[in-house]
Amino acid sequence: MNRSCTREELDELFIYINDEHHQEALSSFLDNYAEKAASHTAPDLDYEHIYSQLIPPRGRIITFRRLAAAAVILLLAGSAFWYLGQTGKQKPALAQTNTDAIKSINPGSNKATLTLADGTVVTLDSAGNQTIHQGNQSIKQQNGQLLYTGQGNTSTVHYNKLSTPRGGQFQIVLPDGTKVWLNSATTLRYPTAFTGSNRVVELEGQGYFEVASNATHPFLVKVPSTHRDSMEVQVLGTGFDIMAYADEATVNTTLISGSVRVKEGNTLQTLQPGQQAVMDNENHAITVRPADIQKVTAWKNGVFVFNNTALPAILREVARWYDVEIVYNASPSAELYGGGISRNLQLSSVLRLLEASGYNHLKLEGRKVIVLP
Repeated sequence: MNRSCTREELDELFIYINDEHHQEALSSFLDNYAEKAASHTAPDLDYEHIYSQLIPPRGRIITFRRLAAAAVILLLAGSAFWYLGQTGKQKPALAQTNTDAIKSINPGSNKATLTLADGTVVTLDSAGNQTIHQGNQSIKQQNGQLLYTGQGNTSTVHYNKLSTPRGGQFQIVLPDGTKVWLNSATTLRYPTAFTGSNRVVELEGQGYFEVASNATHPFLVKVPSTHRDSMEVQVLGTGFDIMAYADEATVNTTLISGSVRVKEGNTLQTLQPGQQAVMDNENHAITVRPADIQKVTAWKNGVFVFNNTALPAILREVARWYDVEIVYNASPSAELYGGGISRNLQLSSVLRLLEASGYNHLKLEGRKVIVLP
């Protein structure tokens, strides 16, 4: 409650919370401190929406008052943890946690590499503050963000690449003022100055864009691929997310605000805010559906959010953020997960939470997460 927990103490807290033997103590705590917790300032969350997606563990009834209190308490602890439940059958009791899982693998952080047009590679991280000179243009690195102070020499345009590794993320403000958040294992290729009729960048991985408005020079994001034509997202001024990882079955474009058009081959789809275009990498078909905005943008806000999500999809996200390999020694169970976990936890805590909410056991060996029956 007083925000004094260390990271290790938070890990221990979540282990206790997910142990059924401590449910009575947890319930008593929530009942006693509900009013006190509610009186504290907490992030503005739609508790009703969260509550509507939760499934009470083992048939226990969780009142909304106690759920809200729990959410406030845990958010104040700095972990943004929501109950992680499963749809469908009840799960068996959790087996003893493998001792290898105690070993610490820290979450990802702000880190990237900037490759200049002449091949020079600059390492970027959270702590770095520096000014990079490229011709007559200055590029500033400040606290996990790369900032172009303005358009460079428009007569000689160069292309730079900003790349985040697995276990990394970074932000960039492009020469036109467009802001981009890059998730793990992502590369953004962009010009040092935008010239011509369109502002064109290329993305591999996942990025969230807040595009600087310029009606006469539309913003264009290309998603290159070796097995299909490049997909394009055409923009005027808007906020949107593109997920285009090579190990995912689809490329997802989610519109938060404004308007975008998604083009692949001869297919063109226009999105409205709150919609998502899903392009199948096999048949190139594009489907437009309502978007789960909270889930799509959760990574940018430091949270994993799941809504009827299968374990393999969750583990792909985990693998990219913690830079680990997923090995399947057993088929993943069919239940779907709902809820959320902070991306600031150590990997061992994330695996315990997933294991406690599903049928598969998860063993950590070195930098491999092994899925067991």
